[in-house]
Amino acid sequence: MSEALYQRKRKRPELNLVPLIDVLVMLVFFAFVTMQFRTAATLNIRLPKVETAGKNAFKGAVTIGIDQTGALSFNGKAASDEQLATLLQQVHDLDKDLPVLISADETTPLKKLTFVMDACRKTGLTHFSLQSR
Repeated sequence: MSEALYQRKRKRPELNLVPLIDVLVMLVFFAFVTMQFRTAATLNIRLPKVETAGKNAFKGAVTIGIDQTGALSFNGKAASDEQLATLLQQVHDLDKDLPVLISADETTPLKKLTFVMDACRKTGLTHFSLQSR
């Protein structure tokens, strides 16, 4: 009889999932908060600050980047001066009213910036703007 008193029914071990889900949600949230989203990952461009600039809303599909050394990129891919004229002509053949965004570093040589602006005008793309912060 005394053995019957000491025999208890064993509980099944349970794994409480609520704290595990909470930890998982916090890890995902932390990953999104600390993630860095970069648009111009190919060039290290620091945009000049313009006090009188309006909103920097750009809805075009053509972006030309110029870094501090004068290296060009066309929609994120490196391009030479000769390639730029060809690429801009191809854009003009598709849509001459497509806006072009020029993202130049604040220390970019003015000569390179004017070259890009002239290349846009020569191909007939007159809707271009200079990106600022």
